[in-house]
Amino acid sequence: MADDNDQEKTEEPTSKKLEDAQKKGDVVKSQEINNWFVMVGAALAIGMMGTSTAGGILGGLRVFLASPEAIPMDQEHLRLIWSDVGQIALKAVMMPLGILLVFALAGNVVQHAPVFTSENMKPSFSKISPMKGLERLFGPKSLMNFAKSLIKFFVVGTVALLIVWPERDRLGLMMTWDVAELLPMVRAMTLKLFAGVISVMTIVAALDYLFERMQWMKKQRMSVQEVRDEYKQMEGDPKVKAKLRQIRSERGRRRMMSNVPKATVVITNPTHFAVALLYEKGMGAPICVAKGADAVAFKIREIAQENDVPVVESPPLARALFATVEIDQEIDPEHYKAVAEVIGYVMRLKTKIGVRSPVN
Repeated sequence: MADDNDQEKTEEPTSKKLEDAQKKGDVVKSQEINNWFVMVGAALAIGMMGTSTAGGILGGLRVFLASPEAIPMDQEHLRLIWSDVGQIALKAVMMPLGILLVFALAGNVVQHAPVFTSENMKPSFSKISPMKGLERLFGPKSLMNFAKSLIKFFVVGTVALLIVWPERDRLGLMMTWDVAELLPMVRAMTLKLFAGVISVMTIVAALDYLFERMQWMKKQRMSVQEVRDEYKQMEGDPKVKAKLRQIRSERGRRRMMSNVPKATVVITNPTHFAVALLYEKGMGAPICVAKGADAVAFKIREIAQENDVPVVESPPLARALFATVEIDQEIDPEHYKAVAEVIGYVMRLKTKIGVRSPVN
């Protein structure tokens, strides 16, 4: 069943899918990137612990190394000794630990922005299921990680051996050296070893990150149905959108029809188009308050007749106005003369009759 689901997920993940995964704490993470940053931090810490630092440690511990039999063993002296040793050790490790902490955090930050989520804290049966645990231990991902560890161990071990092997004669004589000579030599060899290992680990970390990202992107793939469902969530269900458009259209039509009784004149085709115009003294040009075709045109004429709004038949003018003017907009200047003649005719008729009556 799981294989079937994987085969169905053939679509690349959408940006929303990736954002949701990151919000849940599901992000690309390469452990080799973290290891690389820790190794760089360790090399930097050792490099910053120069000769003066090594000399300070050596000076503090010289009495223990040179003449331990001369150390008083009474309670007060032992307390002072432990206090001195603690200060020396604290001074020696504070800076390296601080550097390692910063680089360890940087190893995570460079891969992804900090994510604060409680998703992984939620109870899940899969976390305590023995079968799921065996799948995690012996699954493809675990076997792949084991293979990567073996390859890394072999490559890094080979590089370390190539760096240390030429120094094998000096290593054999180190036991006879003075501590003042030993510490700088160990520091130099350690930095050389770190430089070689970090060079190899740079390639390993880059390849591992690309591999982990590829696996993560594969995990985030979506089925065609998931893409459709997400689109519906983001853009809205087409059926719902069509219904909303219908509701908005009906509401707009009702508002438009409510303006017909206020119109000065309704110009018709006579049956296919109807345009209701409003003109009052002081207006720059007549305004279209309603327009429609066929059934809507019939309704406009009906409301106009019920409210004694003059209805004038002028097919060319009705078609031109219907095509060029929108609701609540002034008519175009090219139609001023024709509309003025119609409105003038309506005004003269109103004056002559003394009442507003339909004109056919």
